[in-house]
Amino acid sequence: MTQELATEPNEQLQHETPGNFVEVLPPSAIQDFSQELQAAVSRRGWKELMPVQAGVSPYLLANRDVIVQSRTGSGKTAAFLLPLCERLKNAPKGCQALILVPTRELAQQVYNEFQLLTTEMQISAVAVYGGTSYRPQLEAFRNGVNLIIGTPGRLLDHLIKGTLNLKTLKYLVFDEADEMLSMGFYRDMVRIGEFLPTRRCSAMFSATMPDSVKRLAGQFLHNPDFLTFSGDGVHVSEMDHIFYVADPMQKDRALMRIIELEDPDNAIIFCNTRNEVEYVAAILKRFGYDADQISGDLSQNARELVMAKLKQKSLRFLVATDIAARGIDISNLEYVFIYDMHKDTDQYIHRAGRTARAGNRGVAISLVSQIEAVDLKKFAKRAGISLEERPLPTEEHVRQRLSEKLAAHLEGSLRDASTAVKERMKRYHGLLTELNDHEHGEEMLLMLIDSFHQQLIRIGRGIDHESVAIPASNASTRKPDQERHRSYGGERGGQRGGQRGGERGGERGGQRGPRRRS
Repeated sequence: MTQELATEPNEQLQHETPGNFVEVLPPSAIQDFSQELQAAVSRRGWKELMPVQAGVSPYLLANRDVIVQSRTGSGKTAAFLLPLCERLKNAPKGCQALILVPTRELAQQVYNEFQLLTTEMQISAVAVYGGTSYRPQLEAFRNGVNLIIGTPGRLLDHLIKGTLNLKTLKYLVFDEADEMLSMGFYRDMVRIGEFLPTRRCSAMFSATMPDSVKRLAGQFLHNPDFLTFSGDGVHVSEMDHIFYVADPMQKDRALMRIIELEDPDNAIIFCNTRNEVEYVAAILKRFGYDADQISGDLSQNARELVMAKLKQKSLRFLVATDIAARGIDISNLEYVFIYDMHKDTDQYIHRAGRTARAGNRGVAISLVSQIEAVDLKKFAKRAGISLEERPLPTEEHVRQRLSEKLAAHLEGSLRDASTAVKERMKRYHGLLTELNDHEHGEEMLLMLIDSFHQQLIRIGRGIDHESVAIPASNASTRKPDQERHRSYGGERGGQRGGQRGGERGGERGGQRGPRRRS
């Protein structure tokens, strides 16, 4: 397949570092890599590097830590694999690079892309994830594998058991960091950090950049550069703007599928009427989420009690109308969901503006009909908002994600179980046999699994925001508006006939080169 890149020569990279000069590295080209990688790229039919590949590669090749915001389908997998393979081509035995991914599916995709790029290179790699045999993973470790691609749970399992040693590690990559937080892997990632050498080059890739992702970066990256590869337009108020087209009759279930995948720590959900507020709040509670509501007919005293819970982080979801939400100012709110589009599209700014306050970043997610999508796109273009459309997740996708998430957490719980817990577990062997033979045994086991899932819902992402401060010795001390920041032009929906090997199916549309930020 060919890889197309449309460039605009008059557009330049905008460098935002008030009062501080930091070298902006020139983009890489295919010719900057070894003959073996050039040959692999040629076989793939790539004529030029995608913007994210050209922009990120020089930073990793220069061993500079970097945070990268780039959408799925932008070519980001090769953005870290190309420079990693370049640096590992003559590496000695032992793990030199670690790529952390949220799911088995992504681990397999990254591994497959690695294989396509290294057919003429002597670099070894292994995909490490749960639900599979330990034997091939252990064999790869014993043979001195150079690159490990894995999920946090299984990697931590190896590290704790001592079957994996990362003392030779030089490169660390987080792929889809926002998804790893949504899967509840925060604590596992922090524990993995205890096994990492201090001297290394680290990169973090994420489609969205809520404040929790930036806090995570502060724990693993040292004075990172921040590269954005946005769509048409610019980032407004440090926010990511996403929308899904949903059938109005199925919008409630669509909202729940998105929430189950995103798993936000907290959020405000906007509805147009009091009846919708009550309905959405009831749906959330039925699924086990902590939710409350405010609407125009709520007394001031009751409203203040609800708002106090949200500010104190003792309430996860607030469902509200526009009138009731006036004056809301919560600095740590990461997500806003717009369940009902307002007839006045300008109201979008007021709703989305409930998040990304006090220098934090936020995510605004809208559910719209086909007609509303047209109006929202027109408004976004007029307002200079970089708007991303995502396909609505299917029930099957949610089931697969929940199954993998629950299996990973159960595996983690077993890994951390004390001797006393394991002794108690032996008492239930007889019950397990009885349930297998019971008429309703399957339903009873499913009920136990659902109970475990409800515990995970109550925990959320498991991030204590008060204790997750960015260490001064391990991150830039500049304020958010002083962060090293480069912005590149975006995908307009991805690429047509482009590089799809390492990305989930590719996308349609064009790619544009570096944009000037307005």
